[in-house]
Amino acid sequence: MEIIRKIFQDKFARVAFIVLLLLYLIILFADFIAPYSSTYSNREMSYAPPSQIYTIDERGKLTRPYTYNYVREFEPVLMQTVFKQDRSKKYYIRILPKAEGYKFLGIIPTHRHLFGVDKGGELYLLGTDINGRDVFSRLIFGGRISMTVGFLALLIVFPIGLIYGGISGYFGGIIDTLMMRFAEATMAIPSFYLLIILAAILPSGMTSVQRFALIVVILALIGWAGFARVVRGMVLSIKNEDFVLAEKTIGASNLRIILKHILPQTTSYVIIAMTLSVPSYILAESGLSFLGLGIQQPDASWGNMLKEAQEFTNILYRPWLLTPGVLIFIAVLAFNVLGDVIRDILDPKSRKRI
Repeated sequence: MEIIRKIFQDKFARVAFIVLLLLYLIILFADFIAPYSSTYSNREMSYAPPSQIYTIDERGKLTRPYTYNYVREFEPVLMQTVFKQDRSKKYYIRILPKAEGYKFLGIIPTHRHLFGVDKGGELYLLGTDINGRDVFSRLIFGGRISMTVGFLALLIVFPIGLIYGGISGYFGGIIDTLMMRFAEATMAIPSFYLLIILAAILPSGMTSVQRFALIVVILALIGWAGFARVVRGMVLSIKNEDFVLAEKTIGASNLRIILKHILPQTTSYVIIAMTLSVPSYILAESGLSFLGLGIQQPDASWGNMLKEAQEFTNILYRPWLLTPGVLIFIAVLAFNVLGDVIRDILDPKSRKRI
C-alpha cells in the first residue's frame, strides 16, 4: 500500500498506472467490449474506413448517436474502389444490444455486448483490414496475447533465476564458477536467430496457441541467465550478514537459509526487474509476430496486425491500420515509467528524492 500511495503521488506514474489498468481491464472483458468476435469477417468491407458517428440530424437538432452503412463502389475516374455512405437508412448506436454469442469471462453464456448498432447496421470504429475484419475488435483480442506474454514469461524466468542465482552465490567456489559459466553460455545464445531456425523447422500445422506457448518458453529459457547473475551478486553480499550466520549457528539447512532469509532480501530488485522486463517481452512478441514468426493469422496479436500496415499505400491511405503500433508504444512507455518510479521508491539511495 505504501508503494501504491507513492506511485499516485507521482503524476506520470499515476497516469501510467491508470493506462495499464484500463488496458488490462479492456482485454479482460474483451468479449463484452468488442462489438464483433475475433472471427468476424465481411469480405465486402475490405479496407473500409472508420464509421462516422453523427449526433446532429439533417435539421440541425441534437439526436441519439447514429451512423450509416458503407457501400463499396468502383470509381472510374480514380480507377479504384471507394466507400460511400448509404444515407437511405440510419442505424442508431445502442448500449447492451444483442449480438454474437460468447461466454462472459469464459463462464456465463450471453449475447450482450457493451455497444452496437441496430440490426442490419455495421459499426467499424477503427475501420477494417484486408479481410473485412473489425480492427477495433481485433485490437482488443490481440491485446490478450501481446499484454500477457510478458507475465507468462516471468513465471518461468524469475523462479529459475532466483533459485539458480541464490544457490550459486550462497555456495560460491567451484559450484559458483560452473553455474555462472553455464549461465554465460546461455546468455550467448542468439535468441532471435534461434527463433528463426525454429520457425523454419516447426510443422506448418501448429496452432497459434502452440506457437504462443513456444515463444513464451523460448524467451523465458534464454532470459533467465541475466537475472540469475544479478541475484547471485546480491546473494554474495547478503550471505555474510549477521542474521545468516545466526541461522547457520542454530543448524538451519542451506535450503531454508536461501529460501527463507536470503532470497526475500532481493524482493526490491525482483519487483523492479519484473516491471522493467515486461516491456521487452511485449516488444519481442510483437517483433516476432510482425516478421511472421509468432502468432499467425487469423489469430490476432498487435505484432501481426501491424504487419499489414508496413505497405506504403496503407500508411498513406489507411492510417487506422497503424493503431496497434500506437498501443504497443503506449503500453511499453507506461511500463517503463512505472518501473522507473518503483525503482526510485524501493531503492534506499533514492528514497530521499521521493
